Amino acid sequence: MKIVIIEDEKLTAEHLADIIQLVDPEIEIVAYLRSVKQAVDYFMQNPDPDLIFSDIQLGDGLSFEIYEATDIQVPVIFCTAYDEYALNAFQVNGIDYILKPFNRDSIAKALQKYQLLKQSFSNKQISYEGIMELFSRQTAPKASSILVHYKDKIVPVKMEGIALFYIEHEEPRLLTLNQEIYPAGKNLEELEKLTGSGFFRVNRQFLVNRKAIKDAAHFFSRKLILNLNIPFDQQITVSKEKTPSFLDWLSRSH
Repeated sequence: MKIVIIEDEKLTAEHLADIIQLVDPEIEIVAYLRSVKQAVDYFMQNPDPDLIFSDIQLGDGLSFEIYEATDIQVPVIFCTAYDEYALNAFQVNGIDYILKPFNRDSIAKALQKYQLLKQSFSNKQISYEGIMELFSRQTAPKASSILVHYKDKIVPVKMEGIALFYIEHEEPRLLTLNQEIYPAGKNLEELEKLTGSGFFRVNRQFLVNRKAIKDAAHFFSRKLILNLNIPFDQQITVSKEKTPSFLDWLSRSH
């Protein structure tokens, strides 16, 4: 396995490398990068490693700028002395967040998590979106029903009977396979954690049940457009970033 370390403190980077290779002597550290600029230049000219260990606060900015400026499609384990960046870390390529001072145990657990996620895919073309999709499905509690408020009643709606969750006029709604519409009562981020592997977040507006998908067709710019097996008047597209993980999920779903 090839790893890149992004860390502006030379001694810290060397200490991290020593611990990584104590955990797994077969790991190869292919580069030490000390700034945003150096990292951007490196990833523009070199193939992606298998995994990145990255500090967040670098001398010339935050490491998040690296992932905005490049097309890195590999997971990142963030190592930092500050915990206020945790949310940002998981909005980019982060699969783990280790607070300094790190030790052999915390690094070993992070590498174990990476291996667990990696082994769940059948090929290397699955993007980071796929890793995070799988990670959220593995760790989230699964709900069998969702309670919705309808008029003056609270109605339990079985998750397996929901075709999709979607945003309309800035409000989350759900559509059942029987074409009933209810207010969802939760945002799509919360619902994504509850729905389990039968649903896929195709973009910011739609969380779709496999049972509701009739087929998918190629669209502009390598996107996909979904056709449902029930009437629905909005166009549902899968972003090009999520297309590989969506197709993998679609092939595995029953």
